[in-house]
Amino acid sequence: MSDTTAQQILSLESVKIGLISISDRASSGVYQDEGIPSLKNWLEKAIQNPITFEMRLIADEKEQIEACLKELIDTCHCDLVLTTGGTGPSRRDVTPESTLAVATREMPGFGEQMRQISLNFVPTAILSRQVGALREIQDHAALMINLPGQPKAITQTLEGLKDEAGKSMVSGIFAAVPYCIDLIGGPYIETNEEIVKAFRPKSALRPR
Repeated sequence: MSDTTAQQILSLESVKIGLISISDRASSGVYQDEGIPSLKNWLEKAIQNPITFEMRLIADEKEQIEACLKELIDTCHCDLVLTTGGTGPSRRDVTPESTLAVATREMPGFGEQMRQISLNFVPTAILSRQVGALREIQDHAALMINLPGQPKAITQTLEGLKDEAGKSMVSGIFAAVPYCIDLIGGPYIETNEEIVKAFRPKSALRPR
């Protein structure tokens, strides 16, 4: 890393991200959680800003999920909260309901795009119920997004679809995340364009 690159990274605003893996079996120790490690690894590659992570592994319990989301946003002041797991049609899958219960506004485009991406791989993507939403309190706001439970699907939905040359064919949802966080008053997030290119209108770009 050159001195110039190091200085640019140091000048970027810090971003705080909450990661919640929701699984009865992983939280009880039946098997090792893969959601949080997969998310953390992808975000560290995709985001240039310094990142502080708040990580939680919890069961599929609606009250517990709601309390965890509130804690990460209201108390820890995370700018972005990503959940993994609990978005299918089984009775124990209550992540979307829990997210909407603490949300102030829904952002339906995130769920729509995730399902569209996943349909390129499996027809059962239509069973996924992931949602995106905002939680806004008096002095802070955050974006919450429900992601799939499998590490490969997490990468696909965040990063999008690329051809053999690495050119983007279908944008992943993370391309829209930095500008959304701009609009709700959060830090200006720079991405590694080899992983995912953040989209902003020209009027919202900051000089490098």
